[in-house]
Amino acid sequence: MNSIKAVVSGALVAMTGAWIGAASQQTPPATEVYLAPIVSAGGSSRLASWINISNDADYDNQPSFLPDSSAVLFTSRRDGTQTDIYRYDIAGKSLTQVTRTPESEYSPTMTPDRRTFSVIRVEADNAQRLWRFDLDGANPRVILESVKPVGYHAWIDDTRLALFVLGSPATLQIADAKTGLATIAATGIGRSVLVRPGRGTVSYLATGETPRVLKEFDVKTGASATITMPVPGSQDAAWTPEGMLLMANGMTIHSWTPGSTTWANFATLSDVDKRGESQPPPAVTSITRMAVSPDGRWMAFVAEPVARTP
Repeated sequence: MNSIKAVVSGALVAMTGAWIGAASQQTPPATEVYLAPIVSAGGSSRLASWINISNDADYDNQPSFLPDSSAVLFTSRRDGTQTDIYRYDIAGKSLTQVTRTPESEYSPTMTPDRRTFSVIRVEADNAQRLWRFDLDGANPRVILESVKPVGYHAWIDDTRLALFVLGSPATLQIADAKTGLATIAATGIGRSVLVRPGRGTVSYLATGETPRVLKEFDVKTGASATITMPVPGSQDAAWTPEGMLLMANGMTIHSWTPGSTTWANFATLSDVDKRGESQPPPAVTSITRMAVSPDGRWMAFVAEPVARTP
């Protein structure tokens, strides 16, 4: 980047999903990425003890899993100026830096071909476009030449993507990587744009409606339908492979299943010291982004660490 100011501005855009002027000096919170096994028993699921996989004093965010559930990709800012992509291998418990660029990369997501991953890249002129890297972090190339500023994205199939495009208001756009074109599907949305398992629809939070509502856009029909009401005060969501929807508020993760009219308690992370474990998991607060592995065995989540008192 050309200046620290530009880097900070770009980081805030990707973090909050809203344009922050270049004059802003606010910095994103020092969040960490945590990994927890999902334990299923008696027809229900819960989180087992989690670990900190980023272990960094600065900004770590936006985890996603590899298709075989073997590793987690996430965004990390470790030099105080810009972000790169890191990979945590679950079996080996090892952390590897994947990209090493002067630009900032955010929201790493495996592409459908399983040979590359896509990112939101904040370029030297502060443009935010969708790029692609080889798995080793080499060979960066732009995917959508003219679509910007992109805040978040999800692959619908081999060529089509759902995009959160910044603006006043932000829009949900469906883009085609072959043609480079994008069309607006919804106006006034939140940053959590996801593909619903088993349906291929795009779920999003309709922020322009009162009250807010979770919806899904059908790329085949071009119509949106209501899913359910969101968890109050929450904007981030994740789908499990079985079709359960998760949203977090504070230290509690809530779950919704199709046909339900209410949200259930999936996990409350403030209970870490009540399990009688010899080494309780890290204490955290303010859970935001979450991701569930394709095999349903793991959850990665973002939260702010809490220092334990002696």
